[in-house]
Amino acid sequence: MSSETDAVQDSVSHDVKDVVVAVDGSPASDNAVRWAANTAMKRDVPLRLASSYTMPQFLYAEGMVPPQELYDDLQRETMRKIDAARALAVEVAPNLAIGHAVAEGSPIDMLLEMSRDSGMIVMGSRGLGGLSGMVLGSVSGAVVSHANCPVVVVREDNNVTEETKYGPIVVGIDGSEVSRRATEVAFEEAQARGAELIAVHTWIDTQVQAPGAGFAVSEDRWKEAHDEKSELLENYLSELGRTYPDVQVKKVVTRDRPVRALTEAAQGAQLLITGSHGRGGFKGMLLGSTSRALLQSAPCPMMVVRPQS
Repeated sequence: MSSETDAVQDSVSHDVKDVVVAVDGSPASDNAVRWAANTAMKRDVPLRLASSYTMPQFLYAEGMVPPQELYDDLQRETMRKIDAARALAVEVAPNLAIGHAVAEGSPIDMLLEMSRDSGMIVMGSRGLGGLSGMVLGSVSGAVVSHANCPVVVVREDNNVTEETKYGPIVVGIDGSEVSRRATEVAFEEAQARGAELIAVHTWIDTQVQAPGAGFAVSEDRWKEAHDEKSELLENYLSELGRTYPDVQVKKVVTRDRPVRALTEAAQGAQLLITGSHGRGGFKGMLLGSTSRALLQSAPCPMMVVRPQS
């Protein structure tokens, strides 16, 4: 992929992990730019606007080299999108250091490459798209599944309002290794934003065994299970709580399906964070069923954290 990255503004330091946002000029992308600018401002890091273009195959016959004017037109059109996104970002955060990167080729390749040294990648998603049933575009799906840093998906209907801008951070916890990494990121985010952290652990009926097969599980047994899980959650969070003493943590232990419980907890939140796959996920699974379902139903922007991100 030939990449032509502009001279990023001098105010953008390469030592600081910036927030990268994918720009394509769509309403979903505009929403993502606003959210990313607000996040970069709260974290006091630069924002990088990323966009790419590809030469449409039908414009030239096989084997022909497209004329330079075509490339120039595509670059100009891409820069118009970048400039419009910059104007949106400045509205949200007037003093933010903003750079940009433009590349010819696949946006997936470009964003995955940028994920190696970025703090997070933010992308827009149209949400439920008409009859096709496509929830995430192929670009956001691929980036969420393979990026080297956390990826935030901001759906077109995830409007960032004055209320949700200051809402809590919600994290789903299941005790898996990737969930631990997601919880660390959640504490970092809550600290950076001065937000409350809501830690949600769910379990469903099959995870609580009755003492004798075939007997109904008594309310006492449910209470015992709830207390056990509350204690486990307390222990799980205590170390991070000592590292981030200023973060207020609310613990939620509930007997419910994870998707429903997290969707409910995230009402009015500014960000929902989950690991890419939980305990029940297969080792090779890139995105677990819970994360996949939440990307459709989450009422706020959602961050997916992979094991190494």
